[in-house]
Amino acid sequence: MSDVAWRKSSYSNPDGGACVEVSDDFAPLVVPVRDSKTPHGPALVFPAGGWASFVAAVRGGRLDG
Repeated sequence: MSDVAWRKSSYSNPDGGACVEVSDDFAPLVVPVRDSKTPHGPALVFPAGGWASFVAAVRGGRLDG
């Protein structure tokens, strides 16, 4: 995935730590997700529908403790 365009979450730590990056390069099939601190490390790959449901749940506060 070295040629993939990544973008950081708008909720990431502005100081550069604790950043999640995602790529839209494989839409509409899957969404790769990685830790920005290890850009050459592994990416988790989620089905696009599952990722969309997860993001909606986070935005809706349904995963708050």
